[in-house]
Parts: sequence; structure tokens; C-alpha cells
Amino acid sequence: MNGNNRDNIKIGSKVLVVQKQDQRSGKLTEGIVGRILTNSKNHPHGIKVMLESGIVGRVKEIL
Repeated sequence: MNGNNRDNIKIGSKVLVVQKQDQRSGKLTEGIVGRILTNSKNHPHGIKVMLESGIVGRVKEIL
């Protein structure tokens, strides 16, 4: 499932995110959603979240 739709993402979901500094390389980081930072219903580059580890990134895939 892709991470462009806010309704698909729940706190506690396991996701793959791309961090700002990894956008060029496309390196993905796995983690558990702690907070949802994007307010809009959807976003073309992925919904921005903060993982429980404190990493902030845009959701590319929901596991």
C-alpha cells in the first residue's frame, strides 16, 4: 500500500519512509509511526510522519 493517503496510515503502523537527506538516493528507513505530521488528506510525495525512533520522513510504503 502506498503512503500518499492519510487514511491508510495509523499510529503504530509499520512503514517504510524516505528521509529528506535520502530523497536523491531513494534509501528507505523502516519504523513504527509515532505521529502523523501532514494535515492534508493526501500528498503526492507521501504523508510526512515521525517514527517512534524520532526519524521524520515521508511514507513510501505501508508494510
